[in-house]
Formats: sequence, structure tokens, C-alpha cells
Amino acid sequence: MRVIIIGGVAGGMSAATRLRRLDENAEIIVLEKSGHVSYANCGLPYYVGGVIENEKDLLLQTPASLHARFRLDVRVSTEVLAINSAKKTVAVKDLLTQETMELDYDKLILSPGASPVVPPIPGIERGMVLRTVEDFEKIATSVGKSPKSAVVIGGGFIGVEIAENLIHRKIPTALIEATDQVLMPLDPELATLVAKEMRSKGVDLHLGSSVVKISPTNVELANAQVIDAEIVILAIGVRPEIGLAKAAGLEIGTRNGIKVDGFNRTSNHDIYAIGDAAEKTDALDGNATLVPLANLANRHGRVVADHICGLKTRPVKTIGTAIVKVFDLMIATTGWNEKRLVAANRPHQVIHIHPNSHAGYYPDAKQMALKLIFDPKSGEILGAQGVGIEGVDKRIDVIATAMRGGITAPELADLELAYAPPFGSAKDPVNMLGYVAENVISGVSKVAQWHEIDEYREKGYELLDVRTASECGNGIIPGAINIPVDEIRDRHQALKNKNVLVNCQVGLRGHTGSMLLKELGFNAVNLDGGYLTWINSPAAIKLKEMSK
Repeated sequence: MRVIIIGGVAGGMSAATRLRRLDENAEIIVLEKSGHVSYANCGLPYYVGGVIENEKDLLLQTPASLHARFRLDVRVSTEVLAINSAKKTVAVKDLLTQETMELDYDKLILSPGASPVVPPIPGIERGMVLRTVEDFEKIATSVGKSPKSAVVIGGGFIGVEIAENLIHRKIPTALIEATDQVLMPLDPELATLVAKEMRSKGVDLHLGSSVVKISPTNVELANAQVIDAEIVILAIGVRPEIGLAKAAGLEIGTRNGIKVDGFNRTSNHDIYAIGDAAEKTDALDGNATLVPLANLANRHGRVVADHICGLKTRPVKTIGTAIVKVFDLMIATTGWNEKRLVAANRPHQVIHIHPNSHAGYYPDAKQMALKLIFDPKSGEILGAQGVGIEGVDKRIDVIATAMRGGITAPELADLELAYAPPFGSAKDPVNMLGYVAENVISGVSKVAQWHEIDEYREKGYELLDVRTASECGNGIIPGAINIPVDEIRDRHQALKNKNVLVNCQVGLRGHTGSMLLKELGFNAVNLDGGYLTWINSPAAIKLKEMSK
């Protein structure tokens, strides 16, 4: 059996090495257009920033090492020109010798990846993209010349990573993002935390701005602002590389990726597609989606190898779990965000908490922000997000695992997680999310969101801040009165309305206060996530800007 694999990075090499482990006699040919295979492309921004000093550390394998261990025929600098699915052949060109040839296959695996989005902006040819080792070598060479200014266009994962690393190299850097926030998988009240961190570390952040022209020394924005740009880096996003598949008559899906079944077979069952070029199945709604993540590519490569070799395998759906480092922050997400759920008109409930990374009495505990989204009736977890200095990764990983296992939001309270003061709390943040979810679903407590405050005002609710007077002195939601939670029993007569919207700093005292007020005959609603969620929300930021 001859298996030809087009693309030799994450998915392609996972398929190739798994195939060899299962079948010593198969002829396995890997064709890679670039000059490198099996490289850690997620580490490339850190090579640009000098955090990873040696480029060789990112080159995991070479054609020679792959042949020595796995007897793989790996051909770099080799472009596939066309696929003839009827004849089961591929037309191939050696980019070094310009020699062309035709290779036949029994099974073909497409792993061509994705291509960077390059918009039709005047002067765009000056922009450098970030995809291959060669791309980053070009950027690293430019950075090595110590440019006096840099502009990154695009505020997604790669954009914020490269901006951080340019700052690490002490290069004045501006980041331009056309939408009103960085990191679109986040909801806005968490994205603001990231923007704040970036600005505090020196990134000149322009949100809601688009580039209309790139000149030899600068870029011009739609608002006529001109920004110095000795170098320009494009991180706008990627598109599935579908040219070969489309020309071969393979079916293209609704998301403009290669359509595949649960075993990653294309419309031609002798041809498979994996990685960024292939559509995935969303675990939450069963629809096609695009998720350009290396772990999924690796997993699907294994699935394809197993299927070719006749092993029983299982379809792999995705919930889109991802994490990124932005200076001192870690930002992680899984599942759907609130914006997507609203757009899909899907019922959902949101809760926010701001716990410490470990026991507060143990030194150096760091506060984080966690958001959980779940079905208000069934408790099905629909998504989660976290931002913090430490501890976010393991909490999002636990929630992602819970989603995979069908554990509901209230059942997060039941999880037995490793605890000792240096590592966590007796009530882990994940457990706390479960407790809050249980209270909300059972009707024990009612919560309002940061963007609903004005709605509650219009309904006649009185705003009550139950923090201490000194806390309120550092900032309070406009119009709120202050009665500390420990004084509610003695001072509740000061409330003029039986309908009360309660807030504290993070939501815990607000819950206690609202429960007490209910016992005292009030209709009390707790502001989810408290003042800390509100003050970092777009609503508070807009209010602050209006008051200037």
C-alpha cells in the first residue's frame, strides 16, 4: 500500500508516524512545499522575540531523522500541482530542481494547512505574514536589524503573541484591530483585561480601527491617523488551503473548508483531509466549523491512520479549547462564547467569579476572572473563559474535560480536585462555579449581568452596594447606595424600594446580601461577578470616557 501525504507539519506527520507504527510495510511518502517538516509552529513567535534563542529547538524532526526512525520518504521543497482522483495520481514539482513527476497512490491524505489572509490594501506587499519557518526567518531577520517601529495588523492569538515578542525585543509596537476588542473568542468584559495588560506593557493598541494604506514608512488608518511602521506584520487570520481539493472535484463544505466525514474522509473515500484545511464538527451543535489548532490536527491525523489500517476508531468533535500568553496574563477559552450564543438565539445562563489561584492565606495567590456559560434548564456546559496570572489553564482544562464527559455545570461542585494551599483551595474555583450554577438553576438566587444594570434601573430597582465604605470610596456604580453586608439587618429600612439590585466586589457578599434581603421581604437580585466584572466591562469604560 502506498500512502501519499500532502503537508508535513502537525496533522500530516502525526498521520505518517502512526501509519508506520501500524504498518511496517506501507510505502509512506510525505510531500511538503516548504523547506521544513515537523516543526513547532506555535513556538515561532517566541523565536522572533528571542525567548527561544535557537531556531533548531523548534525543528522537531528532519527528513533524515524521520527516515532513520520510521522509514518515511519525506520530500521537502516539493509542491503538489494537481490531484487526479480518477487515476489516483498526484503531479509533483521539485522546487529546487524544477523537475516534475507523477506519483500514484492507494490512499491520499491532504494536510496542506491554511494560508494567511492578505487584504487588498495599497502597499500590502510590504506586510510580512506568519505561517511557515521561512516566514518567521524573514521576520526575525527584520527584527534583528532593530527597527525603530513596528505595526501588527490583527488582534487574534498570533497578533497579540507577536506584539508581545516585539515589545520583548524593545521595538515600539502598535497593534491595529478592526473590531472593538482583541481576541475575539473572548467576550468583551474579559477582553478588556487583555487590552489593559497590553497597554500597560507598552503596546500602542488601536481598536475599532482599520488600515487603509501602507506606505514605505508608515500605515494610515481609516480615521486618517498615521502610525510609524518600519516593519509591518500581518496577523489578520487564515483561510483553509483548498485549491488542490477543489480542483480535484472534492466537496467543499459550508465553512469553505474541505468537507469530511467522521473519519476525515472526503467525498472521495480514498482521499482524507486533516488539519487547518479540513472542516471539523462542532460538539455543541453538530455543524461544520473551522478550528486551526495543532492538537486537533494531530488527533485527526491519528484517526485517519487508524481508519486506513482498519482499526476501530471514533469521530472526534471539537469544542475549540485554546490558550494564549499575553505578557503576564494567561487567557484560555473553551466552547462557545456568549456573543455566539446570542447570535444563534440559544438559551444560556452566564456566571462570573474572581477567585484566587490558590488558598488566599498562602503567599502569592493571584486573582483570576472565570466565566461559565451553561444551559439554564439542563445545566449543559456551553463554554468557559478565564483570564489571570496563574491557575487559569488548569481550570479551563478541567471544564473542557467536563464538557467532553457530559458533566453539567452544577456537577462541577462534585469534582474532587487536588488540593493543598500552594496549589488550590478547599473549594476550588471550578467547584465554586458549580455552586453558583446550582444556586441559579435551582432558583435559590437570581443574578443580573453587567450589561443589564440599566434595564433593572428602568424597572425601578434600587442599586445597593454591600461592600465596606472604604471599598466604595475607590469606586462605585453610579446611583448605588452603600450599606455594608454586615449592617443590612439594622439598616435595611434605608432602602426605598422592595426591588433591589445588589452588588459587592466579586459577587460573594452580594449573594449573601441578596439572600438576606429576600428573607427580609425584598425582591433582591445579585449582580453577577460584582463590581469587578462591571468596572472592566465596556459599559463602565464607555461611562468613564463620557465623563472625561
